[in-house]
Amino acid sequence: MKKQALPVFLALGLMAVIGAAKAADGLVWQTDFKAALAEARSANKPILADFTGSDWCGWCIKLSKETFSQPAFAEFAKDKLILLEVDFPQAKEQSAELKKQNEGLQQKFGVEGFPTLVVLSKSGKEIARHVGYLPGGPEAMIAWINESIAKH
Repeated sequence: MKKQALPVFLALGLMAVIGAAKAADGLVWQTDFKAALAEARSANKPILADFTGSDWCGWCIKLSKETFSQPAFAEFAKDKLILLEVDFPQAKEQSAELKKQNEGLQQKFGVEGFPTLVVLSKSGKEIARHVGYLPGGPEAMIAWINESIAKH
C-alpha cells in the first residue's frame, strides 16, 4: 500500500506546483483556465490573464519584475483579481495538457504577441486588452485594470 501511495502524492505535489506557476508576495497565478474561471465565478472577481513567454520574452520578464512582483500590485490583486498565467516558455517544461490549453487560449483570444494582458469577466468574456509592455509599474497596471473593469 505504501508503494502505491507515493506516486499519488508525487502527482498531487506536481499538480500543486503547476497550479501555482508564479507566486509573488503570496499571490498565486493559476495556470489552469477552468480552475481560474471557477474561482472567478465563486469569488465574483474578474480574471487578469497574462499571456507571456516567461523565460525568453524580455518585455514579459520586465513586466513581471517591475509590476507583478511588486507589493503594491500584490496588495491590489489579492482582493480584486483572479490571476491566470498563460505561458509559452522555450526552456521551461510544461505538460502536454498545459501546452494544448495555452495554445487553445491563444487562438480563442487572438493573441499574436507577448506580453498580452486580457481582463476577463467572471464568466470568461473579454473586457479589455493591452498588447505589449505596460510602463509605469503597479500604479499604471492598477489604473488600467480599474478603468477596464469600470467600463464593463
